[in-house]
Amino acid sequence: MAIVGPTAAGKSALSMALAKELPVEIVCMDSMQIYQGMDIGTAKPTPQERREAVHHMLDVLAPTEAFSVSQYADMAEPILHDICRRGRLPLLVGGTGLYLKALVEGLTLGEAKGSEEVRARLHSIAAQPGGHATLHAMLRKVDEASADRLHSNDLRRVIRALEIFEVTGKPMNRHKESFRREGFRFGILGTALPREILYQRINRRVKDMAAQGLEKEVRGLFRQGVRASCQSMQGIGYKEWIPVLEGIASPQEALEQIQLNTRHFAKRQRTWFRAMEDIHWLDMEQADAISKAIHFAKAFWEGSRTS
Repeated sequence: MAIVGPTAAGKSALSMALAKELPVEIVCMDSMQIYQGMDIGTAKPTPQERREAVHHMLDVLAPTEAFSVSQYADMAEPILHDICRRGRLPLLVGGTGLYLKALVEGLTLGEAKGSEEVRARLHSIAAQPGGHATLHAMLRKVDEASADRLHSNDLRRVIRALEIFEVTGKPMNRHKESFRREGFRFGILGTALPREILYQRINRRVKDMAAQGLEKEVRGLFRQGVRASCQSMQGIGYKEWIPVLEGIASPQEALEQIQLNTRHFAKRQRTWFRAMEDIHWLDMEQADAISKAIHFAKAFWEGSRTS
């Protein structure tokens, strides 16, 4: 099964509710929670939640490492198979639509098709001060041959090369190698909230992150050698602190920018998941949302065991 939806829409709380009713093991489907030491800004499951339910695909990478959709699928697939083999129910939880797409539909590599989600994020980096140089440095980390060939001002080609790597896990000159994965069959729950309420929750979550020590977490990552050009530092909640560390913005300005960027990101997530088929949407404002989710999950679980 999977739980999807925009950030701050109640995915984690719903997953814990299901874990109390079914033999669930949760598999993280978040492109930032995979990184070690990035806990507050990613709203990572708490130690208590991890004690109450088994979690996979958390803290699997150093924050200096690059990561692709293909690599996620490579790591997640054997975990899903193992959970099923042990007679338990894997529950993907997160808002990274490309990860779910790779597992549900299979992933074709080699044709290097584009990803609007990745491309939009890269363009947002380019729009920041020094963004062209940041993207070029990111490219050098994962595809040195393309970085040598392309000037940092050749924005279209730099973004294309990064896009290919992030989707396929391979540099541009190797993207002709192709295969197709076997897709999984999922029962998918989607968490939804009215826009105004969702945005209120996002703003409150960012304030809570600040109170928990988000700025300290980011400064600690930089002291450990995580640079602004690392893929992990392009995540919302982290990239906004770079101007603060450079002395050209205040912490309050960073927090306001995180709130704004998170709201925009949530809007893109809503659009992405609404375009997917076979998602059973839940209005998380309704008192019976959790009970409906449990009923759906139990029906799926029983059906999968008898099929």
